[in-house]
Amino acid sequence: MAMVVTQPCIGCKDKACLPVCPVECFHEDDAMVYIDPDECIDCGACVPECPTEAIFYEDDVPDQWKGFIELNATKSAECPSAHE
Repeated sequence: MAMVVTQPCIGCKDKACLPVCPVECFHEDDAMVYIDPDECIDCGACVPECPTEAIFYEDDVPDQWKGFIELNATKSAECPSAHE
């Protein structure tokens, strides 16, 4: 299981969640930030830091945002920050 960033993050990109991540599994593009499920250790440290309440444990992602599970996996690999 991994943490998943969902729809409320789109356009926000507050990034308060990034500094608390012990494994730096966040990646970003122009729209939002994403969590790489292969890098995430499921610690949940990012959840209380998110001002838009956009981050969920994979099993707890609301039904209307289930598509963000795959989106995080795909986009985190494509983001320019994934290759730095």
